[in-house]
Amino acid sequence: MVELLSPAGNFISLRAALENGADSVYIGFEDTNMRSNVSNFSIDDIKKASSIAKEYSSKIYLCTNTVMKDEDIKYVESNLERIKEYEVDALIVSDIGLVDLVVSAGLEPHMSVQENISNSYALKTLKKLGVTRAILSRELNIEDINKIASNSPIETEIFIHGAMCMAISGRCFLSYGLYGKSANCGECLQPCRKQWKIAIFQDENSQFCFDDNDSTFILEKSLDGSYKSNFTSPNDMSMIEHIPELMSSGVDAFKIEGRARSPDYVATTTKVYREAIDSYTDFKRFEVSKTYKFNPQWVKKLKNVFNRGFDTGFYFKDPYKTSNDNQSNFIKKDIGKVVNYYSKVKVAELQLWDDLSLGDKIMIQGPTTGSITHTVESMEIDNKAIDYCKKGHNVAIAIDTKVRENDFIYKLIERESY
Repeated sequence: MVELLSPAGNFISLRAALENGADSVYIGFEDTNMRSNVSNFSIDDIKKASSIAKEYSSKIYLCTNTVMKDEDIKYVESNLERIKEYEVDALIVSDIGLVDLVVSAGLEPHMSVQENISNSYALKTLKKLGVTRAILSRELNIEDINKIASNSPIETEIFIHGAMCMAISGRCFLSYGLYGKSANCGECLQPCRKQWKIAIFQDENSQFCFDDNDSTFILEKSLDGSYKSNFTSPNDMSMIEHIPELMSSGVDAFKIEGRARSPDYVATTTKVYREAIDSYTDFKRFEVSKTYKFNPQWVKKLKNVFNRGFDTGFYFKDPYKTSNDNQSNFIKKDIGKVVNYYSKVKVAELQLWDDLSLGDKIMIQGPTTGSITHTVESMEIDNKAIDYCKKGHNVAIAIDTKVRENDFIYKLIERESY
């Protein structure tokens, strides 16, 4: 059975991943991982996070995969005993110097995608060092992955959904060059995602030709006559339509990218890929009586959360599509918080700072609740049924799923109507 590995940038996302079927989660160790711009997990947080994962019989992996100097290695080394005590299942590392320390501490090292592992020979060398799993380069195609996985002496893992980087395995210097924030140390400010104005300098002997039909490099002409493009911002990878090919690859784990993304993204992507993987697994188990069918609703659900448009990365061809920003179908509007939940009658009391109506679709997020969506079908104030509640009031709604005090409430608004 292939392992589904989901991201968690905070405790809400952690719960969202586990509630929606993640076999394992990966979190960032503060100051030592590739997402330093999210909250990350302190050594004390790791203990709590590991305990939560164990409640679901899921594994937890700790990212320590930035460029590391001596003081960084020493910092990780000083915490290895506690990390083992907290029953972390593996450390995701990118520095060879950490491997021996992790192994000596009785922990499993997984080699990060930052190492750009692209052949089975590298995997054989990693095995000698004690590495138990390698995350393969995102620049490999499906045939390369099949060959490597079939010849690998250790477990292999691949990314199947999430952001793609303009640089090989994230080794980019653009953020550092512009802002002094190194992507290789987890500080990327993503200038590649901005729209760039293209200045063309010509002399009398040069010409500039632009083909409007050239879809491989899209330029937008501005009112001032200049050209703009998002040519450094690739679309997100999404392999939901290719589960059979992935499942046949021989890879041990499928990874969803997105520790810097929201809990609803984590919940939705995890649930969708869980359903798809289980559906294919059932088909293979009972193939005489069942047929695997791709569910178009999976794509629709993935489009409802943050995305930059979808592509298949390098799996079948070189990616060429570019994205101008979030293309999700819904916008989240912060409208209130949970005041109380009455379990016996399955009613939540909400404090609102924006209006709410029957039929509205809301999202509720919290460290224990995770991320859930709910359509408002019943509302009351002072035991009187209402259709609409103005901001500034408390309102009771019927909801079967337990929510908790101080959970965040968002209204989901279709992007076209916003």
